[in-house]
Amino acid sequence: MGQTNFLLVTADQWPGTLLGCAGRGDIDTPTLDRIAANGVRFANAHSECPICIPARRSLMTGTAPRVHGDRVFQPALPAPALPHLARVFRDAGWQTGAVGKLHVYPPRDRIGFEEVASYEEGRPQLGGPDDWEIWLAEQGHAGLGHAHAMSNNGYEVRPWHLPEDTHPTVWQARQMCRMIQRRDPTRPQFWHLSFNFPHPPIVPPQSYLSMYAGRRMQPAVRGDWAGELPAALERVRRSWPPLPAERLEEVRRAFHAQCTLIDHQLRLVLGTLREHELLDDTVVLFTSDHGDMLGDHGLFAKRVMLAGSVGVPMLLMGRKGCDRVPVGAVDGRLACMADIMPTLLDLAGLPVPETCTGESLAAAPGRKTLYCEALEGQGAMRMVTDGRWKLIWYPAGNRVQLFDRQADPDETRDLARVPEHSGQRARLTGALVAELYGADRDMVRDGNLLGCAAAPVTGMPGRELNGQRGLHWPEPPKGDPNRVVGAP
Repeated sequence: MGQTNFLLVTADQWPGTLLGCAGRGDIDTPTLDRIAANGVRFANAHSECPICIPARRSLMTGTAPRVHGDRVFQPALPAPALPHLARVFRDAGWQTGAVGKLHVYPPRDRIGFEEVASYEEGRPQLGGPDDWEIWLAEQGHAGLGHAHAMSNNGYEVRPWHLPEDTHPTVWQARQMCRMIQRRDPTRPQFWHLSFNFPHPPIVPPQSYLSMYAGRRMQPAVRGDWAGELPAALERVRRSWPPLPAERLEEVRRAFHAQCTLIDHQLRLVLGTLREHELLDDTVVLFTSDHGDMLGDHGLFAKRVMLAGSVGVPMLLMGRKGCDRVPVGAVDGRLACMADIMPTLLDLAGLPVPETCTGESLAAAPGRKTLYCEALEGQGAMRMVTDGRWKLIWYPAGNRVQLFDRQADPDETRDLARVPEHSGQRARLTGALVAELYGADRDMVRDGNLLGCAAAPVTGMPGRELNGQRGLHWPEPPKGDPNRVVGAP
């Protein structure tokens, strides 16, 4: 057998249980199901900060937000001065290449990748255009990549407006195939294929919308606590208009269609590896930076600590015959974004930098609890879980939720005020307090959570249509890169 290659595949905003191999009958993921059958599915994987940029910083540095410096979403924050996954592989002799969304600043920072074919979702205020928009112009569609007119953070639906082969998912898969074809055959490879979908805009090709026409979707769940939300969750709920059940089902069909398109295009990449006799020597890891609530509990998108948002898919397939990665297994250990870097380096036989806070998933489980966090101030949310029990703290208003995920995986019953579970609440509160840092420590006294006053939540944001893009030829003017666009 040859040297070990690595293919790290990420999606954006793909919920953890939205896989056929996880028991979902309302979505087609045959490729991912096959990867899981030939490897291991980590059923308790989380995004320790379920927001695009912080999650990707954890992915690429193997560190928690406390170390890499972002739990909010800071678009103009340069890469941290930490060892990065691609750079470690490159320095050890691997050829490194990436396709798709890196979400770094400046956008052309390669963070250790020797070759990058970029797609950054139309962010000219950060510096552009990206490689997809350049290619699209060469095909005669200059500036029309976002002319479908759907928002980059909205839940409107329509078919893709240009020929199917111009869809970013298709372009990204083909670019990765080309990168494999023109590799240096004298070096092992580390590839990163970063799909930006199923993150909105929800614009699958018509052929994929047709695949889901009339299919029954799993209905949204609603907790017994959802009538009176903590202030931080109410801010999220008011960021998108409520959808009637039939409209939400339509959105879910289209969202699932975007997932299936990714699944099918990944087959092309694996086929290219097979034809070049590389597949048996390649470790494949698939995950997402975070999930999407998709209407559960009346909420959409990410940022929240509930299962649809914080839970992510994580599949690992070792090279053929590898005795360190089981085949056809489901592993229930607590896993997170920061574990990916040490896992891949471990499987490559490379030392893991001391800066990494994650753990190798190819080694014995060592984590007893996992801490997750997002945002600051009125929107702050903090969470700790031991894999079964899960406690969420909302500092604004000092609200706490407690869920037994073994008995209630949909998190519909809040047990925080149930006396018989007070011991679990106290135990997890102690674990959460031990993880707090910065301004959070000012909202704790003698081990007790004090929180802060919740400001009134009024109105419905949306003047910017959740980050609506326009025509990109001529290229839009540069703006303030620190300004967050389209986020609640």
